[in-house]
Amino acid sequence: MKVIVTGGAGFIGSHLVDLLLTENINVTVLDNFSTGRLENLDHVRDQIKLLECDLSAKGDWIQHFDNADWVFHLAALADIVPSIQQPEAYFRANVDGTFNVLQAAKAAEVKRFIYIASSSCYGIPDKYPTPENAEIRPQYPYALAKRMGEELVMHWAQVYKFPALSLRFFNVYGPRSRTSGTYGAVFGVFLGQKLAGKPYTVVGDGKQTRDFTYVTDISQAILFSAKSDRVGQIYNVGSGATVSVNRLVELLGGERVHIPKRPGEPESTFADISKIQSELGWEPQVPIEDGVAEILKHIDYWGDAPVWSPDSIAEATEDWFRYLS
Repeated sequence: MKVIVTGGAGFIGSHLVDLLLTENINVTVLDNFSTGRLENLDHVRDQIKLLECDLSAKGDWIQHFDNADWVFHLAALADIVPSIQQPEAYFRANVDGTFNVLQAAKAAEVKRFIYIASSSCYGIPDKYPTPENAEIRPQYPYALAKRMGEELVMHWAQVYKFPALSLRFFNVYGPRSRTSGTYGAVFGVFLGQKLAGKPYTVVGDGKQTRDFTYVTDISQAILFSAKSDRVGQIYNVGSGATVSVNRLVELLGGERVHIPKRPGEPESTFADISKIQSELGWEPQVPIEDGVAEILKHIDYWGDAPVWSPDSIAEATEDWFRYLS
């Protein structure tokens, strides 16, 4: 079996590559390394095909879809603030890129297409845990672009009977999560601060809760979806629980300082995962305590991560407050 993993050098993508290789699957990774790291694939470099390319523009990369059985589309630009500052770049990467990958996969008549969507499409939901039929309320261009990509995929499934599914991820964490770039996910921020001996910058009172889902559970959910016979469906993928930021600080250990609450952020993210449990038989396996313990074994990975302070965060999120307040 031959599969394509776009964004396979990234955090989630590289873990998916690991899992696919244990299934004796031939893997081709397409990545432009805008956020992915070659080091994430060093341990499997001799077992895969790897192509550096820009999926937002048609090119020679399309020929690698010939005879592909499955396509996993993870390649995307992420983060809130850069999407506010550079909406065109996010549209090109997350919408045009998805369209081009869809067309390449459709022409190759692949048997499965799995799109990685984002729970950010729900914005600030009315219901927790949040089901897949909740109202779509993207709060910033990243969330909108990921949702537009999902709509393309679902429309192709409807019109062309294209064998696609979409998975909406919540708060994914684990080894190899991104260390550099803009201010973003809480784990990357906190781990950099822990290594530097600095206090954790806790937003608001820290009582807000998040559906932290360990990356190996995420990889298994992707594989379960590929092996299923479902078409044109959307599934939430979460841990089945929520954890407060204060609890995360307790698990990591260390001092904290508090910074202002940010507009457009929900008090909770909490996936209703009953649909993927009942239809695909997937269950999360890693509780937060075990996941944090595992990530701390690999904490040196975040040695080159930026060390954020209240002042540098305030500067980095200025546009966040300006446009989303």
